[in-house]
Amino acid sequence: MSLESYMNEVGQKARAASRQLTRATTEQKNNALFAMADALESARPRLKEENAKDLESGKQKGLEAALLDRLELNDARIDGMIEGLKQVASLPDPVGEITDMVYRPSGIQLGKMRVPLGVIGIIYESRPNVTIDAASLCLKSGNATILRGGSEAFYSNQAIAQAVQSGLAAVGLPEDAVQVINTVDRAAVGLLITMPEFVDVIVPRGGKGLIERISNDARVPVIKHLDGNCHVYIDDEADLEKAFNISMNAKTRRYGVCNAMESLLVNERIAQDILPRLANALVEKGVELVGCAQTCALINAQPATEDDWYTEYLGPKLSIKLVDDMDEAIAHINQYGSHHSDAIVTQNYSKTRAFMAEVDSSSVMVNASTAFADGFEYGLGAEIGISTDKIHARGPVGLIGLTSQKYIVLGDGHTRDN
Repeated sequence: MSLESYMNEVGQKARAASRQLTRATTEQKNNALFAMADALESARPRLKEENAKDLESGKQKGLEAALLDRLELNDARIDGMIEGLKQVASLPDPVGEITDMVYRPSGIQLGKMRVPLGVIGIIYESRPNVTIDAASLCLKSGNATILRGGSEAFYSNQAIAQAVQSGLAAVGLPEDAVQVINTVDRAAVGLLITMPEFVDVIVPRGGKGLIERISNDARVPVIKHLDGNCHVYIDDEADLEKAFNISMNAKTRRYGVCNAMESLLVNERIAQDILPRLANALVEKGVELVGCAQTCALINAQPATEDDWYTEYLGPKLSIKLVDDMDEAIAHINQYGSHHSDAIVTQNYSKTRAFMAEVDSSSVMVNASTAFADGFEYGLGAEIGISTDKIHARGPVGLIGLTSQKYIVLGDGHTRDN
């Protein structure tokens, strides 16, 4: 079978499965998630065996230690996948929810019903546990999904897929509701993102290069985030103790996450009061500092380049800039940021209102760390990613973000006269 024929078959099966899922009850979907968890537990030895193949292949290809670590499926991570399935089962089911019901002058009753998107294609790299995250969220939200993981996790993803489909079959739901592409041929991605007759939306998860390629080439709507170049602005009316704690948490809690602070903006009026202490604490944590000329004159930092202001480091490095006022901070964030998550630390209420209104990001924090930009912290449960788009979903994309709404009209023999 040619690759094109194979991908068409995958698409046809996914479309058929998505229509069957519209009839699935919350109980059926939850039972399927629990059955998947049981299947993963039973498959634990095989998951490790298949993962060992990926790890060995990765070592032979010279993958960096950090990538190999992301790729590994140890007992703790398998436990995490199993627990993740149970957590998604515990979340409220958004499908079928009816809201905004009103009576119109004609006598009809009008409202909105939450419905699945249909078929979701998800393209991702490295971490095989994303297979479970994606499968569970798509199933609970009533969507069929086509998953294309990275070639470096091929054997792990295929083993996980078998456990997932075993769980679906155990409760009578279509196994084709979750399909993992069984080829490492890169052309499969090109076909997946150009099949609007079978796929309703694409979600890319990975590096900036992957996401830009998908966004440029797709003929299917894309829910994406390009990167997480997040900022904290310390205002001249900030509580400096709060500013210190928030900045340290935003940067050093975890380096390789998209909600970590990558640039720190400090009002020049209070820079002397906080920046030396903050810089010392960051350096003690092993963070490399680069900054503007004023920053370098105040602390021991290397000069920042223009590229630094645009960069998502995903590591122990931070760029620092002193600004005249909040307006300059907002202008900097909107120019260089990635519209992900940005924070202000200030005790001035009027400034917080202006910052929230004018910063063009999917999450804006006031006196809180950017680390809170996360589905579980927002009460959304597990997430498929954090979208920097404005349509259709923005911010952490959980169950609600994987659904849409349609209008429903209730009548009792009503007809229109004019």
